[in-house]
Amino acid sequence: MTDSPAPRLVLWDVDRTLLTVGAVSRELYEYAFTAVIGRLPDTVADMAGRTELAIITDTLRRNGVAPEPDLLSRFSTALRRAAEELRPRMREAGRALPGAHAALEALHRLGAVQTVVTGNIRELAAAKLTVFDLATRLDLALGGYGDHSTDRADLVRWAVDRATERYGAAIEPSTVVVVGDTPHDVRGAHAAGVRAVGVATGRSSRADLAAAGADGVLDDLADTAAVVRMLTEAVRRGAGRR
Repeated sequence: MTDSPAPRLVLWDVDRTLLTVGAVSRELYEYAFTAVIGRLPDTVADMAGRTELAIITDTLRRNGVAPEPDLLSRFSTALRRAAEELRPRMREAGRALPGAHAALEALHRLGAVQTVVTGNIRELAAAKLTVFDLATRLDLALGGYGDHSTDRADLVRWAVDRATERYGAAIEPSTVVVVGDTPHDVRGAHAAGVRAVGVATGRSSRADLAAAGADGVLDDLADTAAVVRMLTEAVRRGAGRR
């Protein structure tokens, strides 16, 4: 790592930021719900920007099932099985988003530590990233995952704490950037005291991400140099606020 105002820790959202698995997102929940409850769900809760714990809880309630702790645990276990069973469907229906591989490589060369802050449970995130060969530059052991909390800020804090334990003073809040496609990602980053760059590759527009307070907004990750500049500028502005 260098002493220049560059991102030291980059926390990536997964779905619709680095990749998409299309309709398989719903299929994973149908698989898990059927395994645990014994029937297909009538509806699946909105997933955009939310944690797995929140989605599972909401999905159960919407289908008339009380989200008891034991049931939440069994549902998470079923999702882990689904992550393995549906890998071929992910590969068939999904893809890495344009520029994702190149952005990860460029930030690695810059010396940034990279991991994920995602609504997915770890096994599901790992399955998606591995299917599209995106896991190589990501230290998934440092990540914040959707079974840790329903609050994305908690996931950011979790990841920052783990990275700080490993790298010490090199990881300061002003050098941490979350990259995600929803206002939830932006608000979670700011609530945890770090920077946020929005990517308009999901259902949220540039205007939505800007209105949420993003420190910068990209249309996508296709321009690698623009990605690096945006994250570096977010860090520079953050350093100026200390």
